[in-house]
Amino acid sequence: MRLFLINRNKGFSNKDVVKRSRVSREIVRRELTLLSNIGFIKKRATSWFFDSSFKYTSEIDNLLINTDTLDKDAIIDNFKKVGRVKLIIISGIFIKDKQSRVDLLIVGNKMKRSKIEEGIRKLEAEIGVELVYAVFDTKEFTYRLNMYDKLIRDILDFPHEVILQAKELSTQVLKKA
Repeated sequence: MRLFLINRNKGFSNKDVVKRSRVSREIVRRELTLLSNIGFIKKRATSWFFDSSFKYTSEIDNLLINTDTLDKDAIIDNFKKVGRVKLIIISGIFIKDKQSRVDLLIVGNKMKRSKIEEGIRKLEAEIGVELVYAVFDTKEFTYRLNMYDKLIRDILDFPHEVILQAKELSTQVLKKA
């Protein structure tokens, strides 16, 4: 449901829904049929679209979209086994700021890219939207922070929330922010 609510004007094939929700084809087929039967989605050609005439849109919106997207501890837990994570900053979709350049910033050492991407895909499946994210080694992040890198400045100067921060980065990030 969240996938269709967040992407109201975008259509999804059965295959797209399977990929984004990370559930089996059988479950997707059953759920799409149920959502279609209650008038939540409608099919045009080979894609499913949110039906804007659905009478409970505002209630479902309040339940699925306007509440906290994910528990912050769940986000942190998602990246515990990727390496030595030193900093996680959320913005964008996580704090309901559509103007943000990124949704998630992860900084750390000895991080495994495949594990990070796996964690990102898991979050995307839960949220129902593709995440824009940046991953930096601690040394590179510190360098960019000190050089007033545009991406880092855009993250720190605009609405964001630090959900994990190692002591060694706390003075640097707070001082530059």
